[in-house]
Amino acid sequence: MNLDWLIIGGGIHGSHIAARLIGEACISPDRIRIVDPCERLLDRWKSRTAITGMTHLRSPAVHHLGIDHGDLRRFATRGRKRIHRPFAPPFNRPSLKLFNAHCDQIEQAYKLTDLHIRDRAVKCLVDCDKAVVKLAGGTEMHSRNVVLAIGSGDQTQWPEWAPRDEPRVQHVFEPGFEDWPTIVQTIMVVGGGISSGHVALRLLKEGHDVHLVSRHTLRHHQFDSDPGWLGEKYASVFGRTKDVDQRRTVITTARHRGSVPPDMGRSLRRAINRKQMHRHEDQISNLVVDDQGVHVTLATSDVITVDRLMLATGFAGGRPGGAMLDDLIASASLPCAECGFPIVDSTLQWHPRVFVSGALAELELGPVSRNIAGARWAGDRIVNAIRSDNTSHPPTPVMAQ
Repeated sequence: MNLDWLIIGGGIHGSHIAARLIGEACISPDRIRIVDPCERLLDRWKSRTAITGMTHLRSPAVHHLGIDHGDLRRFATRGRKRIHRPFAPPFNRPSLKLFNAHCDQIEQAYKLTDLHIRDRAVKCLVDCDKAVVKLAGGTEMHSRNVVLAIGSGDQTQWPEWAPRDEPRVQHVFEPGFEDWPTIVQTIMVVGGGISSGHVALRLLKEGHDVHLVSRHTLRHHQFDSDPGWLGEKYASVFGRTKDVDQRRTVITTARHRGSVPPDMGRSLRRAINRKQMHRHEDQISNLVVDDQGVHVTLATSDVITVDRLMLATGFAGGRPGGAMLDDLIASASLPCAECGFPIVDSTLQWHPRVFVSGALAELELGPVSRNIAGARWAGDRIVNAIRSDNTSHPPTPVMAQ
């Protein structure tokens, strides 16, 4: 199949960029495809947020999959009778139900489902006039441009002490996790960030005896990086920093990993103070599983026995893409920083035929690159790159209905 644009990754980034290519850059849908192994686009986003029990997003209403920043608010006004509490303070954070309904509307408006190829890209090669992408199912696809919108979904963070073959010790973000407890149990949740907070509060609400373990105190931050990164205030300074190793240091310092929003922090502390939830600010040194349960030894030598243990430790921070990206880098001599991440230009081009988004774009976009805001920024850069190549008579943009 010969295309103009092939997007590898059907999550938040890949879906938003596809909508921007059609609705704003005026690329014909016939010339675009999205490769993702999941049954449907945004599958991992929807399944993982549902598992945690999230009710509202951490990010504000201007961050969504539509083209115009006000699209989600307008959609909420039309559908307000259907969705309870569509926005929550502070910053008008959309409900997960509203956000997902709007994603569905965008998917339908631009017929993104018709562009979805349910397969996994296993090899990508580039030359001067095209990219060749080979799929696990054997298909070979040719495209003038490729967008690598690869997430960290296959990089769940597993502590060294956690066995991967024990059904009573599971990571809630591992692909295929569906084994949510249906009977009341004693459950340990491990993690210090927003995901562990969501999971612990959901389990508590459902009547389970919950132990929450993390290595540090509850850290309160409304967003996962300073809101200054969403505007020109910090982004311009970041852009003027030419040394990519310094940029990596800035990104690492700026991110509030392992933090919870203040409202979640208050809910957790209230439950802990009322003895409704057990809180352990400690490290796990050993774990033994037998017929009596999961026996967890903390660094303080305390031993806690639970029915099961849930890891909500997020994702590893390394470069996604695995062997496919390793081969692409080697075959095309693509530039990378010391940390292994792509060195790209201001249009997010890594090669004349290869654009990046998400984690792969963070040395250009900064700490918000992986977020919904980062998807929108990537869309801006890629669309602007296309416009700069167009003639003085560009076609009329397509609007979502």
